[in-house]
Amino acid sequence: MHKSEDEVYAAFVGIDWADRKHDVCLQVAGSAKRERLVLEHRPGAIQAWAEQLRERFGGAPVAVSVELSRGPVVSALLEHDFFRLFPVQPTTVANYRKAFAPSGAKDDPTDAEVILELLVRHRDKLKPLQPESADMRALRRLVQWRRDLVQDRTRLTNRITDALKAYFPQVLEWFADKEAAIFADFLERWPTLRHAQRARRETLEAFFRAGNVRSASSIEKRIKAIAEERSLHTDEAVIGPARLLVEALLPQLRVLSEGISRFEAEIAELATRQPDYQLFDDLPGAGPTFAPRLLVAFGEHRDRFPTASSLQKSSGIAPVMERSGNKAWVHWRYGCNKFVRQTFVEWAAQTIPRSFWAKAFYDSHRARGARHQAALRALAFKWIRILHRCWHDRVPYDESRYLMALQKRGAPLLKHAAQSP
Repeated sequence: MHKSEDEVYAAFVGIDWADRKHDVCLQVAGSAKRERLVLEHRPGAIQAWAEQLRERFGGAPVAVSVELSRGPVVSALLEHDFFRLFPVQPTTVANYRKAFAPSGAKDDPTDAEVILELLVRHRDKLKPLQPESADMRALRRLVQWRRDLVQDRTRLTNRITDALKAYFPQVLEWFADKEAAIFADFLERWPTLRHAQRARRETLEAFFRAGNVRSASSIEKRIKAIAEERSLHTDEAVIGPARLLVEALLPQLRVLSEGISRFEAEIAELATRQPDYQLFDDLPGAGPTFAPRLLVAFGEHRDRFPTASSLQKSSGIAPVMERSGNKAWVHWRYGCNKFVRQTFVEWAAQTIPRSFWAKAFYDSHRARGARHQAALRALAFKWIRILHRCWHDRVPYDESRYLMALQKRGAPLLKHAAQSP
């Protein structure tokens, strides 16, 4: 629950969390004395400690600072309405610690005190956590974990591909999509070229039709290739182990693909219930994958990102400018949400073939010598400015309207587009 910055707190707490235990440092308001304790990472222990504080301070607000904004510890603390959470970046704690411990020594109880010190002395620099709805919090986890599963599946298909190249490379040409169920079905039924060539023509035709291959010419082309191809070699010392590896990996591929489908169904159900979903679903190239990811990148609370610049910095799309003496340099922003940055960059790439001005913008940066990734980040930076206005005003993006605005301003971008072949 979001509270006023003028709220009076009965006590201040710094927590340095870990997997098995949490170091806690507490300071009562108006007192310089600090109390320290170790809290076991057990639901009962956290519940009992919270209830003790509620009784001790009569349910008055208690400010708590912790090194993360989500996770089991945060979820447990949010169960108690008198806690006001102030997340702090781990790098902030590390830099603050270094200021008073140049040796670089790290000690968990000391870190809890450092976090408390930041909360007590610099609370005006910390933003209180505004809990989101249960649907949004679930969606935030689902879209990130789906992306992790997709990466796991990519690694798995790469291993399968590498093994097949050793004894059955032809099958890689017959099936462009290695993640499709028909690819695994084929290999489980006909693990080698020799097995496939023994199959009857009618059997192969029925298999491909059952696998939703509707084009008669495509089926004919594959059957002909199966009949005419020759084995790469007959060395069983290579074929045996490689085939065994593929057979061991195929069930994993099936499970991963089924899991991703379940994630996608849950994401679709939760995302479409959000009031802002349509703002992102209508965007060029968003679709069922990026619309939910963009939705959680912006979140529910519009005061979290009052300006486009605040989101550009939080996501890591905006670079960092540093100055020292007569020198100035720009570098990558390290302290940011990497998944959100990935979301904006990947989606920006999808808009290039679907948005006139986005393609012109990307082409203009490439023409000036920018590398692909740098041009994508610049495009993402531009998109955030546009999307933030749409999101803030709750107005859907309109490509034609934006192009008219560019034309009215005489934007150089349109001139570059007109000169492009």
